[in-house]
Amino acid sequence: MPATEFQNHYYGRSILPLRRNDHTNNSMDTYTHDSPSAADNMEILDMFQRQVADRFQELSMAPNEELLTLSWVRKLLDSFLCCQEEFRVILFNNRAYTHKPPFDKMIAEYYDRSVKALDVCNAIRDGIEQMRQWQRLLEIVLCALDKKTSTSSAATSCLGEGQFRRAKKALIDLAIGMLDDKDSSNGSSNLVALVNRNRSFGRKEHHNYNGHQHRLGHFRSLSWSVSRSWSAARQLLAIGNNLITPRGNEITATNGLANLVYTMNWVLLFVMWALVAAIPCQDRGLQVNFYIPRQFVWAPSLLALHEKILDESKKRERKNSCGLLKEIYQMERCARLLGELSDSVSFPLTEEKEGEVKERVQELAQCCGAMKEGLNPLERQVREVFHRIVRSRTDGLDSWA
Repeated sequence: MPATEFQNHYYGRSILPLRRNDHTNNSMDTYTHDSPSAADNMEILDMFQRQVADRFQELSMAPNEELLTLSWVRKLLDSFLCCQEEFRVILFNNRAYTHKPPFDKMIAEYYDRSVKALDVCNAIRDGIEQMRQWQRLLEIVLCALDKKTSTSSAATSCLGEGQFRRAKKALIDLAIGMLDDKDSSNGSSNLVALVNRNRSFGRKEHHNYNGHQHRLGHFRSLSWSVSRSWSAARQLLAIGNNLITPRGNEITATNGLANLVYTMNWVLLFVMWALVAAIPCQDRGLQVNFYIPRQFVWAPSLLALHEKILDESKKRERKNSCGLLKEIYQMERCARLLGELSDSVSFPLTEEKEGEVKERVQELAQCCGAMKEGLNPLERQVREVFHRIVRSRTDGLDSWA
C-alpha cells in the first residue's frame, strides 16, 4: 500500500510537532522537526506512553466477534505504524544520545530485534499467499455448487454427481492444505481418513497419502520466503530475549529515552506475536513470556490483549488450527459442514437436501467474499510495516555515521 494512505491517518493522531516540506518522499529530510526543550521532551515521552496505552486499550475493547478478524489485524498494524513513526521521529530529535552509553547499546539491540521482525513479516506474507490458495479452492467449490456462478445448463436445473465430485475434491485439497505442520506429522491417520472421504458416492477412490504429503511439502518449499528450518516460535523467542526493564540510573542517564526503547521493544514483540498467532506460518508457537511491570501505563492493556488471544488459542475448536484468524475458522467450519453434507446426499437431490446445500453454499460464499476483500489490503499493510521498520533502522544507522 502506498505510504501516503497511512500518513493522513497517523500523522493526524501524532503527538509530534511535524511540519511538512514540499517534497513527497519519506526520508528524514521530508520533515522539519522542532527540537524540543528538556521539559517538552519529557512531556512528549510521557504522551507517547499514553498513546501506546490508548491504542492497545482500543484494540482490547473490541468485541469477541471482531477480535482476530482481518479488519482487527489491520487495526493492530495501523497502531504499530503510528507508534513506529513517532518513535522514529523522537529518536531523530534526540539523536545526540544515540552515541552515548547506555543508550547506544539499547538502540542497537532494538535494531537487532527489528531485523528479526522482518523475517516474521516475510513469513506472514507467505501465510497470506497460502490463504489465497485456500480461497481459490473455495471458489472451485462455489463454481461447482452455486447455481448463480455455474454456466452449465445442467446446473441451472439441478445439482448432479459431477458437480459434487468436483466440489469434494476441492474440499479435500483445502483440508489437506489447512493442516498445521504439527498435525501433518502427528496426525497422519486422521489425514488418511480425510483423504479417503473423497469418494464418488459408493465407488471408493484410491488416493496416495504420500503423494498428497509430497505435493504439500513441495508447495511449501518453493513458495515460502524463509528457509525450511526457520521457526516462527524460535524467532519470537529471539525477539523477546533479554528484554530487560530499564533501571533508574539508565532512565536518568538517557533523559527518559530508555523507557521509550523498552516500550517500542514490547510493541514490536507483541505485534509480531499476534501476527504469528493469527496468520498461518512455519512452526507457529505462542510460548513467549510476557512479563511487563505494571508501572508502565500501557502494560495493563497490552497484557489484557495478550490474555484474550491466548484464551482464544485454548478453545477446543481452535487448538489444532493453523491460525487464529476468525476467517480461517469460518472457512474450516463451512468446508467441514459442506463436506459432511455432500457425503450424505443421494441422487436425485430431494428438495430438502437441495435447500441445505444452498444454505451451506451461501455461507461459504460469504466466507470467500470476506477473504477476497480482506487479504490484499492486509498484505499491503504487512509490506508497509516491513518498509517502515527498514526505514527506521536505516535512519537510525545514518544518524550514527
